[in-house]
Amino acid sequence: MSILIFSLILLVGAYAAGLLGSLTGLGGGVVVIPLLTLVFHVDIRYAIGAALLASIANSSGAATAYIKEGITNVRLGMFLEIATTAGAVGGALIAVFTPVNTIAILFGLVLIFSALMTIRKKNEHAEQTGSKWSYVLKLNSTYPTANGEVAYKLKNIGGGFSIMLLAGVLSGLLGIGSGALKVLAMDGAMRIPFKVSTTTSNFMIGVTAAASAVVYLQRGYIDPGIAFPVVLGVLGGAFTGARLLTIMNPRTLRIIFCIAISFVALEMIYNGFNHQF
Repeated sequence: MSILIFSLILLVGAYAAGLLGSLTGLGGGVVVIPLLTLVFHVDIRYAIGAALLASIANSSGAATAYIKEGITNVRLGMFLEIATTAGAVGGALIAVFTPVNTIAILFGLVLIFSALMTIRKKNEHAEQTGSKWSYVLKLNSTYPTANGEVAYKLKNIGGGFSIMLLAGVLSGLLGIGSGALKVLAMDGAMRIPFKVSTTTSNFMIGVTAAASAVVYLQRGYIDPGIAFPVVLGVLGGAFTGARLLTIMNPRTLRIIFCIAISFVALEMIYNGFNHQF
């Protein structure tokens, strides 16, 4: 296969990955890494490097729109990025010395967890009483709705910060945004309304991925021939998905996609145990 044909096929595949990732909320990296490793037999570390760059581009584009709309809690995002960035650098350093089969098994397990998280019941309730630290750190905020601004307060800041540290480690280790864990920290532990938690998570993903990408770049695991079409494809697919979300109900698609991604996860785990990476 020539480089041109490989790049074009990869571009189309990455576009589909970005589209599905945007519609389901799982992110393009969840599809890109299995695509590169299972279909194109690319070393998983190079696949992770490309997925990290795609996460940076994707997050940067979407985050801007959400910040303009006033949904993203930027102060909270900057605070939690202390945990995710530290974890991401640590995870990327661990990944360099971790056998690829172990990474594949972990990736499969996180995929299944992420799929389950997308179909769970979301928290839409805005808490009116926050914890002491939410006031000290000035993390409480408001977000716009059809009925006007809604104020919300945060709980369990320490628990959310701890989960974010783990999310950062997994992001650096596996090359995915770990959006499911970030939303779990904000939506589940800190009791933030789902719309705010998802947009703030999206804002954070790019910074977390950038911290990990530096380590992969230094180790030579970012190949421009792979990364360039992946970034373009995922970015294009994500923008298309954002437009389609306004005219369709993605609930059914999420369920179908989660079942499909679970089979992919099982394939990754199986191949990992059988040392086929």
